[in-house]
Amino acid sequence: MQANAKQNKMQNILEAILFGFSEILNYKIMKRALAIGAVVTIIWSIIAYFIWGDLVSFAASFIDLVPFSMLRSNGAWILSSFLWFSLVLVTFALILAFFGNMILEKVSKEKYSSFSLLVVFASAAFWSLVWFFKGSYIYAQFLKLLNWLPFETVEASLAYLMGLYFVYTAIIVTMLLVTSFFSESLLEEIRDKNFPYEPFLEEDEVKVSENRLLDILIYIVISIVSFPLLFIPVVNFVIQMGLWIWLIKDTFVNDSAALVIPKEKRAKLSEYKSGFLVISAVTSLFNFLPVFNIFGPFFGEIAMFYYLKEIQKEL
Repeated sequence: MQANAKQNKMQNILEAILFGFSEILNYKIMKRALAIGAVVTIIWSIIAYFIWGDLVSFAASFIDLVPFSMLRSNGAWILSSFLWFSLVLVTFALILAFFGNMILEKVSKEKYSSFSLLVVFASAAFWSLVWFFKGSYIYAQFLKLLNWLPFETVEASLAYLMGLYFVYTAIIVTMLLVTSFFSESLLEEIRDKNFPYEPFLEEDEVKVSENRLLDILIYIVISIVSFPLLFIPVVNFVIQMGLWIWLIKDTFVNDSAALVIPKEKRAKLSEYKSGFLVISAVTSLFNFLPVFNIFGPFFGEIAMFYYLKEIQKEL
């Protein structure tokens, strides 16, 4: 009996993930995600332009607290990651520049959007394969460079990269928050197409909004407090992933639960925590891929909604 229940849970999780992927390939949802992503990115780019000096100074103040040996070691890792990220973007841009028009002539706009995502994924997969075989060599070369450069140059370079990290994180968190605030209209479209005869519950919008803002506030505070730990290899990855998973889980579970799970049954949702964590973990992986990160919140919101609709029958 327990084995069947466990198998059923895993099936629900897998179906929710596959459903999320299939829905973000829908042209209408892709267009909405790209539009919101473009606006959010432009806004944060403008903000960054005006406060760039303060961002770099803020990062430098923390960097001063980190021992140079640790700074040098993790700095090489940060530079290696930044190079990978840049190469994925450049490869994506070059492929679209040279072959985009030719592909667009042969496929519809809907399929072209999916093709663009496929190009990003293929670019990331290719460069990940290169890093798998040559990552240690690339890291070693950056380490040699940082050994050769004076401390002031290393500090300034890393502070600059951390400024970019702040802006990128702000874009990710803002995308998540915007998707969450407009989740009801998004999920109504998903419901009308897949669950047309199942109405939503009357949600307490004020309470849900308070929870969203509280989650963002907690995320910001923990991020600031734990910032020096970002210079410790492995620990930085664990902290960043952990924060993203927690924020995604708490926000998107609350969004969908308010619409489909009656209040008296929400206490039982803790029994399905593993499913929420798996979906949140998959969603957080979007943040490591340029362009893909724009679609992460939409995937997470939709997949979490589908999962809650499935387990609703068991509550």
